[in-house]
Amino acid sequence: MTEPKTGQVRVEPCAKRVRVYLGGHLVADSSSPRLVWEHPYYPTYYLPAADLRAKLEPTGASRTSAERGEGLEFDVVADGTVAAGAAVRYPDSPIEELRDLVRLKFDAMDEWFEEDEPIYVHPRDPYSRVDILGSSRHIRVEIDGQTVADSHAPRILFETGLPARYYLPLTDVRLDLLRPSDTTSQCPYKGTAEYWNIRIGENDYPDLVWIYRTPLPESQKIAGMACFYNEKVDIWVDGELQARPQSPFS
Repeated sequence: MTEPKTGQVRVEPCAKRVRVYLGGHLVADSSSPRLVWEHPYYPTYYLPAADLRAKLEPTGASRTSAERGEGLEFDVVADGTVAAGAAVRYPDSPIEELRDLVRLKFDAMDEWFEEDEPIYVHPRDPYSRVDILGSSRHIRVEIDGQTVADSHAPRILFETGLPARYYLPLTDVRLDLLRPSDTTSQCPYKGTAEYWNIRIGENDYPDLVWIYRTPLPESQKIAGMACFYNEKVDIWVDGELQARPQSPFS
């Protein structure tokens, strides 16, 4: 299998202790992980092969990356628990730093820890920042000309590379228009989000609103507040209609 070209790969050392578990068993314990940007969006962990505690059994499959070279695929076996094809090594990579490292598929493992704290979805990018600021700006949200939220007490979340997000008290949202959705998503900075659909008349608008009921510690200021996709609704800030931004969620 040949992977699509994703641009220049960047490798950086990381001072955090990283541990990985599968089926309750330790897979890896490293004090010298590497953060590797395989694409521009966020990094993944590559760990020294010497820091693995689980067995790697070759699958015979391989994948070729234009930047990283040929990757050999392995099953990860931890005391009888198997994660099929969950590890890749690049022993002859043109990027010398990768040759003695192992890439473990993040979502194939059960738990990842940085020091003693769990992480989710992918490692946090040290060059990305999340700021949450209380504000008195007037935020009004419209869908097809109907106001669905109106607040003077937003919390505005600024995240590197994404539009500002306006988190609003639930009491400032038309709760009668919200319908629970089965959708959830995870963010390494904020935690697990639950979603609502919106129904206006006979029209349904799926997954336009989300809430972090129990966010991660660094995002506690948005706990229990609702947020709308700027890309999919009309948002007025202090009486001025905002342009709908272009983002991966557009």
